[in-house]
Amino acid sequence: MATRKQLTAIVLAGGKSCRMGQDKALIPIQGVPLLQQVCEIAKGCADSVYIVTPWPQRYRDLLLPDCEFIRELPLPQQDTGTQGQQDTENYLRTSPHLRVPTSSSFPASSPSLHTHGPLVGFAQGLAQVQTEWVLLLACDLPRLRVGVLQEWSTRLDSVANHKIAALAHHPKGWEPLCGFYRRRCLPQLLDFINQGGRSFQGWLRQYPVEVLPLPEPEMLFNCNTPEDLA
Repeated sequence: MATRKQLTAIVLAGGKSCRMGQDKALIPIQGVPLLQQVCEIAKGCADSVYIVTPWPQRYRDLLLPDCEFIRELPLPQQDTGTQGQQDTENYLRTSPHLRVPTSSSFPASSPSLHTHGPLVGFAQGLAQVQTEWVLLLACDLPRLRVGVLQEWSTRLDSVANHKIAALAHHPKGWEPLCGFYRRRCLPQLLDFINQGGRSFQGWLRQYPVEVLPLPEPEMLFNCNTPEDLA
């Protein structure tokens, strides 16, 4: 089984929360901000936790011990060939990251950033990872179950070598923002991004993926509107 030291967790907190009307990452669930809750669950599975976000200054007051922020950056313009892929990987590896964000680290008055969605945010985090497996989580999963994630992690050693990920599956496709990916899928991911791809489902359809059992489907519920929290 993959131990906590053999796993890295990446939590994505880059959504604009337009339908919610406020930053979902800061919404309290039983008194705990959602991002903080998800990171605590991630720490129950992995020693290293990265938070990928365009605005780390928003979250500097949360209790996020031993978590490191990676500031999500817009992608540079480039060609779509092998050199373009290498340029993208080098660019992503230079993304600024720090253990405890401060008000001086990233100015609160920074202009609005144009981000490219969760697939690019994931690639930016993945470029920093050293472990074989990565647990990827969205920050808007209020019903996550650490026990289920830990049970999933025990299955990673038995995943066939040619499979790039281990994910739950539902009628609409894969659940890409609550599951495990091999670090070595980064070149394929960058190639897809450099070709203009931005869809997790479109990328995952091109490669073999291990299906994880889902004993508690409600744990994949993500909140998008105020009505979801009623």
